[in-house]
Amino acid sequence: MTDPHDASRPADLPALRRRLAEFAAARNWQPYHTPKNLVAALAVEAAELQEIFQWLTPEESAGVMDDPDTAHRVTDEVADVLAYLLQFCEVLGVDPLAALAEKIDRNEHRFPVPDPERSSGAPPRA
Repeated sequence: MTDPHDASRPADLPALRRRLAEFAAARNWQPYHTPKNLVAALAVEAAELQEIFQWLTPEESAGVMDDPDTAHRVTDEVADVLAYLLQFCEVLGVDPLAALAEKIDRNEHRFPVPDPERSSGAPPRA
């Protein structure tokens, strides 16, 4: 029998969501996991990820995973961002994969493939 918490096995989104919920429940953190608190924590973690890249040149930022220490920091912050996003979605009942699919569908209509003869290829301003 395999350990469902084995970090070496690929994880699926529902399993990760359950693990996060179990982790918080075991520590009685649910009262603190309000939408307001979770979105604030998400913003903080995203800022910590951004901080790693803050003063890097574009070339340096593209190679950030080449340095093991920096790569470890990046992956830790990515994990933190994803954890808080998944917990936020859980509290509000948002299916993040469905939300993303719907957003991509809307963007495909909003930003059609440009005519290669008339476009620079630069992304539009929001």
